[in-house]
Amino acid sequence: MPSERGPKPHPPWVVTSAAAIDTELGVVKTGKEADVHLVERAIPADPADPLDPPTGGPGRSVLLAAKRYRDAATSDFHRSGRYQEGRRMRNTRDSRAVKRGSSYGRQVSAGRWAYAEFETLSRLFLLGLPVPYPVQVQGTELLMEFIGDGVEAAPRLAQARLTEDELADCFVQVTDAMRALARAGLAHGDLSAYNLLVHHGRVVVIDLPQVVDVVGNPGGMEFLQRDCVNVCEWFTRRGHECDADELFGELVAELFG
Repeated sequence: MPSERGPKPHPPWVVTSAAAIDTELGVVKTGKEADVHLVERAIPADPADPLDPPTGGPGRSVLLAAKRYRDAATSDFHRSGRYQEGRRMRNTRDSRAVKRGSSYGRQVSAGRWAYAEFETLSRLFLLGLPVPYPVQVQGTELLMEFIGDGVEAAPRLAQARLTEDELADCFVQVTDAMRALARAGLAHGDLSAYNLLVHHGRVVVIDLPQVVDVVGNPGGMEFLQRDCVNVCEWFTRRGHECDADELFGELVAELFG
């Protein structure tokens, strides 16, 4: 699969120079189907040409999250085919390889999830949703904005220590993001306090390869309702009362409004 870069205009912090060097800094998170690594992408200083950014200039660097999907042979999790209902693979050779479960087919399948997340992040970023900016995708690796301070990743909502007011504000942000998804005809499909980050009071939605077209997927409404239940049950347990059925009704109104 060819390399693709994130949507333009690129944020000013993105390093696009061909002279950039990537350095591995460690593992941020391990998961059932992918691991996330911390990568520093840097342009080396070039004293001979200090004013020409494409060749380096004074040098600069940025931290990125590299999400690397594992193929079925090394993963202990297989995403449900229900998420993919309504999606079609254009390349018939790839489609046959995936069905046969060949080594090549497993790589194609892992790459499909990486590209699916890249395309979803690109679309949602352009719509203004709070998601990491997708920098680049190639094969089974997705490079994206690292959400955190220094080399410390932002905590997941499930791990964040929040006051009552902060909890209420996070609920508003989460449901605003869900409404924006619904207006785009989508549901996260696997939303929980474990794929929401909290960074300086801002909620960021992550883990998006399985995003569901609510109308195009036969189980779309079920996925949407499940997201509502997961979110409301977590916030209610933390002391912020909310109603999953009421939220579901609001999202359906956004969906068909």
